[in-house]
Amino acid sequence: MKSKIFISLLFAAGAFGMTSCDDFLETESPSVTDRESVFSDEESAQSALLNAYETLRQNQSLHSVGYFWTPVWGSDIEDAQDTYSDGSPGCQEKTFYPGGTENYNINSGEGTEVFGNCYKTIAICNSLIESFESLSNFSEIMTGEPNSLSNIYGQAVALRATMYYELIKWYGDVPHALKAGESAKGLTSRYAIYDYHLEKLMEVEPHMFRPGENGTRADVMNRSYVQGLIARIALYDGGYSTRRTDLGADFYVDGSGKVLTFEDWSVEKNHAIYGRRSDWKTVFEKAIPYLRSFMSDHGSIVLYTVDPRGKGANGQEYDCPYQYTFEQMHADDGFTVADEAVYEIPFQIKGGAQRPAYIGRPSSGGNGQAPCIACGQDRIQAHFYYGWFDPNDQRRDVSCSVTGSTGQGTELMQSFNRSAWGAGCGPGTNKWDWNRYAAPDTRAYGNSSMNVSYMRISDVYLMLAELLAATGNDAEAKTFLATVHNRAFRGGLDPNFEKYISDAGSVYDAVIKERALEFSGEGVRRFDLIRTGKLPKACVDDRAVMTKILDDVRDYGYHTFDNGNQIPAYIWTKMVDARAEYGYRLTTQCPLGKENDPVLYPSWRGQHNDWGSLYPAFAGVTETNVAIKGLFKYIEPGSEEAKALEAEGYKQTNWACDMETYRDSYATKLLAGYSDADYAAKNPPIHFLPYIYSVVLNSGISNGYGFRQE
Repeated sequence: MKSKIFISLLFAAGAFGMTSCDDFLETESPSVTDRESVFSDEESAQSALLNAYETLRQNQSLHSVGYFWTPVWGSDIEDAQDTYSDGSPGCQEKTFYPGGTENYNINSGEGTEVFGNCYKTIAICNSLIESFESLSNFSEIMTGEPNSLSNIYGQAVALRATMYYELIKWYGDVPHALKAGESAKGLTSRYAIYDYHLEKLMEVEPHMFRPGENGTRADVMNRSYVQGLIARIALYDGGYSTRRTDLGADFYVDGSGKVLTFEDWSVEKNHAIYGRRSDWKTVFEKAIPYLRSFMSDHGSIVLYTVDPRGKGANGQEYDCPYQYTFEQMHADDGFTVADEAVYEIPFQIKGGAQRPAYIGRPSSGGNGQAPCIACGQDRIQAHFYYGWFDPNDQRRDVSCSVTGSTGQGTELMQSFNRSAWGAGCGPGTNKWDWNRYAAPDTRAYGNSSMNVSYMRISDVYLMLAELLAATGNDAEAKTFLATVHNRAFRGGLDPNFEKYISDAGSVYDAVIKERALEFSGEGVRRFDLIRTGKLPKACVDDRAVMTKILDDVRDYGYHTFDNGNQIPAYIWTKMVDARAEYGYRLTTQCPLGKENDPVLYPSWRGQHNDWGSLYPAFAGVTETNVAIKGLFKYIEPGSEEAKALEAEGYKQTNWACDMETYRDSYATKLLAGYSDADYAAKNPPIHFLPYIYSVVLNSGISNGYGFRQE
């Protein structure tokens, strides 16, 4: 029986793979006609669920705006690799449509596949959920302690809710299909969708296993993830967003059908307005008990406050619990799931993951080199790298790197030269790096088997801190904020924690800043700005601070930040044989007191310790690491200090001075679609993607926010 059913499910998945975005809207979802026989055993139900997971795993393209490669360009801390261009669809989307939504080609850009692919997953989940709910013993399955079948049902509910969360995040109001075979047509209030799925998640949460229970791992949706998902959806449900005003006064209702009122920040423009539902506090308060439950028991998930690795075989000092979770993502053994993962989308078996090739530490090498290509599409803005982090915050070097790889077995200093593909555009994301695999398959950049980290335990801590602070409980919020913040410092304590909060302005603002520090490079910041109402001011402030930096570098040769760091026009670099000097090439946390070592600081860079064993052509390469002087403190060209460095073999190297050539990209056109004039006028930011023409044509819905219909 199982074999027959499984084959039919695979056929259904294959049929979906052959349909286009418009086709699926008119096609019945893959459903199971004989429900009793399908769920006659646990294995057949599990097979159906795995089919749904597979559609989730496949929901990516080379430049997808899905959860695999998010447009991290569009925030006030993250930047692009590409030079800004008014004609680029990607630049339009990520900078809030500076050319105007009415002029945007809705069939271009990076949002052309995600909408339809999410509904493919939803269709399978609908069939699975409806099949369960039609069972004669469904009530018995969903009574009492979790069991294998209630856990499968809960996963299907969680997977469907996750897809609707993603759809609303990217598109706003969407069709709400809940029945097997139901086409995705017509628009439903996003708040009604949110409320519905919050209730369903609350229903299934007690009947699911946590990681570590009954063989459950964090590479499937689980009870702990559902608790976090309840909070994640609630923060968006009660958060700020731009909504349409052309759908009728009674369109925006809650889950019970009650017409909502709103607290609006903006005026109306483009038939849109930016605000949040008036009962947001009630929505937030409903989620808090589920995160408290998470804190009391989250199964085998661990938040490391001490690095478990000790010292490396050649004397490397790790001593950075924050980095350990990213190190685990590089295990490449077909089994490891990061201990801090609440949920990861697994890629170990089939590969095809786009980290680190697209959102990892840059490499200008080609396929089959050491390492192969890593284009570093997401970059880190200079003011964030230099100014936001306390110099003692260990997350900075784990998250951001000023060096990449050449593909010839050597480290490469990045630059701010925007035309230097793979080697320019400033600091890159450092959390994912070909060099950190023991034996990476770099024949082609799509061969990574790295899981997609979808929710980590630190996210749950900070969501609870945010919900508590937003609802008036600062004292308790501080305890959860402190846990995440302090573990980023040696000894697990930031002696300036209270100052950190006061400088931020409030406990709530400190939590939102902490999320930027904790999740930089992961595509979180853009959406945090939107849902917290901070986006309009952030757009204005971002351009102003980067303009000031460029002005100072041009006029004085450097810019000084409040934390004491200086970004200079030039730095001094040379290549060195790190293996001969230290015994290793891939560096770890810089040992205490070695901050002046030009190879070990900044931390977490260098090269794979033995590229030569994997690629013999590079076995003879010895000078593999970049030594850097003057990265955080200005050295005047021609000074005695500069001359002494040059006598030691260092070369004066362009650094921040190169930003001037690309002032539009680095400063004046940042988030250009939301201008200073828009902020002064309190216009609503347009932060959604449009529906493409085939969706509009086949779904009975229309584009809003000024977008065209075809």
